[in-house]
Amino acid sequence: MKTEYFKKKLEAEKAKLESEMQNIGRRNPGVPDDWEPAPSSAEVESDPVDQADVVVNRENNAAVLADLEARYDATLTALERIEKGTYGVCEVCGSKIEAARLEANPSATTCSEHMR
Repeated sequence: MKTEYFKKKLEAEKAKLESEMQNIGRRNPGVPDDWEPAPSSAEVESDPVDQADVVVNRENNAAVLADLEARYDATLTALERIEKGTYGVCEVCGSKIEAARLEANPSATTCSEHMR
């Protein structure tokens, strides 16, 4: 298996995800390796409509950030599996994960038969 090829793909994905998360969030200072939506500069609005917009935007950013963070965690796990020598092996049956599946999703942990 071309683990070096997939390692480069995963590292590029990691950098892309970090950049996207930094655009809408920040690292949570109280919880290592956790992200939270960045506070808006307009958090204190006097108009109720503006206040509602701030809340909706923050909730939307939280949802997007949660998705990005899940993808980021999966990417980190895949990179760890490369280092351990277990990359490309199905976690359910121990078979090799198909190259086409890894090409489509380099952080896949199961073969096509055991996808959710």
